Amino acid sequence: MLIRYGYEITLTCQQPTALVCLLSVHEDRAADIRAAETFFTTPDVPTSTYRDLFGNRCRRLVAPAGDLTIWGDATIEDDGRPDPVLPVAREMAVPELPDECLVYLMGSRYCETDRLSQTAWDLFGTLAPGWGRVQAICDFVHNHIRFDYMQARSTRTAFETFQERVGVCRDFAHLAVAFCRCLNIPARYVNGHLGDIGVPVVDPMDFSAWIEVFLDGAWRTFDPRNNVPRVGRIVVARGRDAADIPLINSFGPHVLKSFRVWTYEVQGLS
Repeated sequence: MLIRYGYEITLTCQQPTALVCLLSVHEDRAADIRAAETFFTTPDVPTSTYRDLFGNRCRRLVAPAGDLTIWGDATIEDDGRPDPVLPVAREMAVPELPDECLVYLMGSRYCETDRLSQTAWDLFGTLAPGWGRVQAICDFVHNHIRFDYMQARSTRTAFETFQERVGVCRDFAHLAVAFCRCLNIPARYVNGHLGDIGVPVVDPMDFSAWIEVFLDGAWRTFDPRNNVPRVGRIVVARGRDAADIPLINSFGPHVLKSFRVWTYEVQGLS
């Protein structure tokens, strides 16, 4: 299947402001791109790209004083299959883990393992290790938190999410990541596009956040917000938590004037 995805974001800055944007599809899907990303800004400003420490593609630019619109659009081919479910996938003991997984066992800005460790072990410590235990974490988070766009807060941490019991997709992801790490299961935060393919359309389209957990030697997708296998995930960036991979990181104040995201199936290239 073909999926068209993109974004249109307008910011207002009082003075020229440096930006780093993580908005392009991750390199591991490069071979699936069928219509290359069209990118431009209004007004036109120079941009450059680089890879961050996590392998994400980042775009640098300086926003002029006033309004700046950032626009991108591309089409990708997807296998059309829902997220794999592998009930026999096992947890790996810490000494067995690859070196690059160890950073995803540690606490981070939004995932306070020190404050949630006892809770995690009380809730999930007696469950059999493996896929089922990670799914139990996602079930708990899915049922524990009430989704509410109007209650979004950029500073909310996993511990605060657990206490407040409300949030948006990033909060669901942070709490599930933190619980996994407390149990010595590597987990990382992911953001990207997730269209309403095969499910009812219930909210305005937005970027989404989910998680990947290292089981049986590979990273596996879990989604505590939706908590059902979905079709057509398009990864933009991966990191320890949202602090590593903000969609737009501005080195100075800005106001978000407008924000539009699209992700939908198409029948052919236009």
